[in-house]
Amino acid sequence: MSKSTLTQQLTELIMAKPVAATDLQQAALLTLDAMANAMAGRISEPGSILLRWAGATEATDAERNAFLLGSLTHILETDDLHRASVVHPGCVVVPAAWAVAVREGIRGHAMLKAVLWGFEATTRVGMAVGPSHYRIWHNTGTCGPYGSAMATAALLGLDMVTTVHALGNAGAQSAGLWQFLEAGAMTKHLHAGCAAEAGVLAADLARFGFTGPPNILEGAKGWFTATCPDADPEAVIRDPDAPWQLLQTSIKPWPSCRHTHPAVDAARELRRQVTAEVIEQIEVETYAAALEVCDRPLPQSEYEAKFSLQHCVAAALTCESMDFAAFAEPVRTELAALRERVTLRLAQPYSSAYPRAWGSAVTVTTQGGEQVTVRRTHAKGDPEAPLSPVELIAKARMLMNYGGVHEADRLIDAILALSDDSALPPLPEMPVFLAVQQNNGG
Repeated sequence: MSKSTLTQQLTELIMAKPVAATDLQQAALLTLDAMANAMAGRISEPGSILLRWAGATEATDAERNAFLLGSLTHILETDDLHRASVVHPGCVVVPAAWAVAVREGIRGHAMLKAVLWGFEATTRVGMAVGPSHYRIWHNTGTCGPYGSAMATAALLGLDMVTTVHALGNAGAQSAGLWQFLEAGAMTKHLHAGCAAEAGVLAADLARFGFTGPPNILEGAKGWFTATCPDADPEAVIRDPDAPWQLLQTSIKPWPSCRHTHPAVDAARELRRQVTAEVIEQIEVETYAAALEVCDRPLPQSEYEAKFSLQHCVAAALTCESMDFAAFAEPVRTELAALRERVTLRLAQPYSSAYPRAWGSAVTVTTQGGEQVTVRRTHAKGDPEAPLSPVELIAKARMLMNYGGVHEADRLIDAILALSDDSALPPLPEMPVFLAVQQNNGG
């Protein structure tokens, strides 16, 4: 195996990074966010289908469990987001790590270290793909398998050579296209589930000696050549001494596409200054990716509304709370006239700052001709404007209550206790996971 391959250098980089107690604590918080999203994702049409499928197939292996958890985590559009890679790492890495840790009977510290490793792999690959990749490919689906494979490798104690084989075969399973948006299909959730499952399978096979291409990323017929016309391969290993990428991951406060959040944040401030009844015109300044993904003036479903800058800004200007109800049919109907007054525009400095910073500005013009503008360089929940632990726990409690979890605070405390090396708690009302944990004495 050539030492010059990017997957080997990435593996060396990750294995050499020190892990502090504070890193484990932050990993526990992001694990909590992901698992709360999974519990809430059950209360949805796609979640119901996934659970019926799981019950019908009686799937109990770690790969299938990672798929189920990953898919559920990515349904409600409230899971985390790493800006520089445009990857949702939590919905891929945490489900994979959780499923394997349950199977192997692994406790908190090792589980959280695996989460750190997985976030690092998927986001570093994501930072290298270049902007053209994201126009067709969904980075969470395509970059995710590298993260789930790295997390699983950590839990299985694979050596460097074996881990590189796992990453090679994980990358060979990379997939996820944006075509689903045109039809409003459920496929985006599948991307996360498949990415979580692919990495577990790749690492499990590597443990048994199944080899993979060590130059899967940069090879002449590898992943960058196939899917990334403007790749930046050196980004995979750039700044090796930087803090863990998990610490650079944003937490969503609202259940919509992250590209809408800086505008939502600005509009919520405007709501305190201008009443919706006097608004004549609304202009949103943003960056190209937000326009490509979220320019939807006539959302026909709850899911499309979550990907509509027009609806999200209108809702932020009028709704007391940006919760799930803000995207339901009654609110979509009520806000139809206000959405028509929203125009979107590509603008600086937001265009050139992306993806390092996800910013936006919202300007409202009143019927009297007054203009009021609020700007956001970063969205609420970014590392520069973070949710506090109290806010994050409150979000998790809301999601778990929405998902029908009884004694949500007990589950929250148990997940946070992973940073004290506690055992993984059983997942309520998840019979597949309960059966596996009971078999392992969990």
